[in-house]
Amino acid sequence: MATSGDACKVFMAPMAGITDQAFRTIVHECGAGNLISEMVAVNAIQYKNPKSYAIADVHGEPYPVTVQLVGYDPQMFADAAKLAADLGAVGIDINMGCPVKKIVNNNSGSALMKNLPRAAAIIEATAKATPLPVSVKFRKGWDNAHINAVEFALMCENSGAKRLTVHGRTRAQGYSGEADWKIIKEVKEAVKIPVIGNGDIDSPQKAAQRLSESGVDGIMIGRALLGNPWLLNNVHQYLTTGAAPFIPSPTDIKQMLRHHIELLVQYYGERSGIAISRKHISWYVKGLYEAKAFREQYTRLNTLSEINDLIETYFARIKQ
Repeated sequence: MATSGDACKVFMAPMAGITDQAFRTIVHECGAGNLISEMVAVNAIQYKNPKSYAIADVHGEPYPVTVQLVGYDPQMFADAAKLAADLGAVGIDINMGCPVKKIVNNNSGSALMKNLPRAAAIIEATAKATPLPVSVKFRKGWDNAHINAVEFALMCENSGAKRLTVHGRTRAQGYSGEADWKIIKEVKEAVKIPVIGNGDIDSPQKAAQRLSESGVDGIMIGRALLGNPWLLNNVHQYLTTGAAPFIPSPTDIKQMLRHHIELLVQYYGERSGIAISRKHISWYVKGLYEAKAFREQYTRLNTLSEINDLIETYFARIKQ
């Protein structure tokens, strides 16, 4: 089985509320993939907010994890990077692409694409604070009138970033429309450091096509992983060996769903783990027989025992 690391060109996108320890565990168990934490606010980790501190604490995980930081203050980034290193991170990723309003309103995330001096100061401070490699994730630009990905990429490189990830949408687009892989190619051609392309990759074939067309060094996958933790390894195997993708059967989905829920309960406790699992089960059973009725029943359950009984009953009715 392939392992995470530099030889693997496939990266899991950091997704708030999704790519927690439970999700990283199952993606790792499926095979290859470079793993990144949910984003952690630098002020929260510095002040050891319990929830944020737990997100950044990856030292007990038996695979390498890059921790993603978000914020506005360079000194807080430096302090948070040091703490993340102490908590087991193998790399620091700086979020300069998040389009969410509450992040942008704090002058963080994609808002930094409008403030290159501040963005440069953050990268420089972070790179100087730790020997860990520092990467930066950003977007095409703020909106169609302010597309500056190439200029921004050059600034990142000059400020000490060792790798870039470019999402081919503007902040104004959010996650709508199609990702622009031409701008990702332009970034790749402009800088000397590795560039990872992000946007609309939902199959091994599309990943291979985008790699070929853009010349990027790797592919990052986000929303297509929801309910499909096998995808990263499928892409890796296809890129390296040409192997046909693993297509999970209903039994495979049932087993993965149960395993994922158990990990959530183990990490968060039964009540919170089950509450968090409700969004995941919608993705796992999407397109399956009577999925809507199953989801409605699931939302009314509050114990792991009841949930396991429902899952067994539901999947027993599905043809394998």
